[in-house]
Amino acid sequence: MNTNEDLIKKLEWNNNIKNKEEKEVLARKIASKVKDGDVISFGSGTTSFLAVKEIEKRCKDEGLNIIAIPTSEQIKQLCEYLEIKTANLGDYEINWGFDGADEVDKHNWLIKGLGGAMYKEKMNLKSTPIVYILVDKSKMVQQLGERCPVPVECYIDKVENVKAELEKLGALKLEVRKQKNSEEVFITDNGNYIIDAKFNKIDEDMENKINSIDGVLDNGLFINYKNIEVIMP
Repeated sequence: MNTNEDLIKKLEWNNNIKNKEEKEVLARKIASKVKDGDVISFGSGTTSFLAVKEIEKRCKDEGLNIIAIPTSEQIKQLCEYLEIKTANLGDYEINWGFDGADEVDKHNWLIKGLGGAMYKEKMNLKSTPIVYILVDKSKMVQQLGERCPVPVECYIDKVENVKAELEKLGALKLEVRKQKNSEEVFITDNGNYIIDAKFNKIDEDMENKINSIDGVLDNGLFINYKNIEVIMP
């Protein structure tokens, strides 16, 4: 069995998809938007995982040819396994994209990156005319940060400096992310650490404030992006 088959079976075997029926509805909705020749930014996470599988079904059944710009190595491997052509950001002009979110508030501000891929997700989002954010009702909050910490990707040798600066911004709890069911530190696709920072209040400048800290690559806040459209089941 090749590595890609191992990956898919592992993802399905884990069966960690909460609210799966709602997410399958979202997957079918996004697959219905695919047109022949589209260049599409593919998001990460469980909802995107289901969406990619639905898109592959449409492409296979209808003979559609598309190009995917993946936001994570796992999604790239999934595309390769399903024989969906992939390319890197910048290789083609993107037509549209889709992704999930960990929290969405009434302003359509987002927290993303609990899966660890927020940097590529943000780079893709900034390069895409319209991105459909696929969320079930459990992801909606009154105030951003209500349930989720803000993931902050930082260089390994800058962790302590970043933590100190996040505290100055009002972070109440800071944890360097560990791998699931392990004490080993989680390493991003870019070779960095993630600090999960819990805030009581997140204002519209917080994304930029965090990114101005020496050692931060990017963070999981998506505030005031005008190319976002939220889709629910």
